[in-house]
Amino acid sequence: MLSLFSRLTGLWARSPSFAEHEWRHAIAALPQFAGFSESELDVLRALAQKFLKDKAIEPVGGLQLTTDMLLRIALLACLPILKLDLSYYRNWYAVVVYPSGFVAEHEYIADDGTVHVEHGPLAGEAWERGPVIVSWEDIEAATTLDGFNVVIHEFAHKLDMLQGSCNGLPPLHKGMTVDAWSTAFSRAFDDFNLRVDTEEDLPIDAYAAESPAEFFAVLSEAFFEIPDALLRLYPAVYAQLSLFYRQDPAVRLSPQRHSSLSSGHGL
Repeated sequence: MLSLFSRLTGLWARSPSFAEHEWRHAIAALPQFAGFSESELDVLRALAQKFLKDKAIEPVGGLQLTTDMLLRIALLACLPILKLDLSYYRNWYAVVVYPSGFVAEHEYIADDGTVHVEHGPLAGEAWERGPVIVSWEDIEAATTLDGFNVVIHEFAHKLDMLQGSCNGLPPLHKGMTVDAWSTAFSRAFDDFNLRVDTEEDLPIDAYAAESPAEFFAVLSEAFFEIPDALLRLYPAVYAQLSLFYRQDPAVRLSPQRHSSLSSGHGL
């Protein structure tokens, strides 16, 4: 049996090329790309092509990856960096794809100093300088814009890790400030936790309340999938994410509602 490293090395050696109709079919299945101009789709496709040459997509657990599956993974992975570049995904080389949710083992130290090992089902996981791990079942569910997107979530973690730790603060561009970012996110994080504690029905996944890192990742999902809801709840956070990702999905996905939502109330 080939080792994982050997199989990944073989995948790296390939230079995939896909037909126009294969790209079109994959893009048409993903509503995240509604409103893209032809020039934006050309940039997206070129970026996804480079992504597939640079990263190994490794199926495990008996999963058989089709061309359409590969393209969907690459397209969604490249959405956050559409206006950035592939260097934002540097220093790691593989995406591991399970058929469905997988069980991961995590070790943590409790307040009393005891070490605990926790096992739990996951839809995805991102390792610092290691692979992104995702569930195809959850990727397949990305055909609806509901604010849940495991690829966007885990790749947002990868962007967050570029600073050396996963803390909800990715490397900001020139003209952005840590103060403005921290103010917007900390106020929204505190407010979101209060809303979760009171069991308010929210359009954004309550998992965002787990930590600042998860808040950034979950709100990145919302930014690209349900931007109108994020803009309504936390316009200051939306503005910071728009500056960071250099995109405005609220205009792209629902231009007719953007002007009214922009005047809404929120943090």
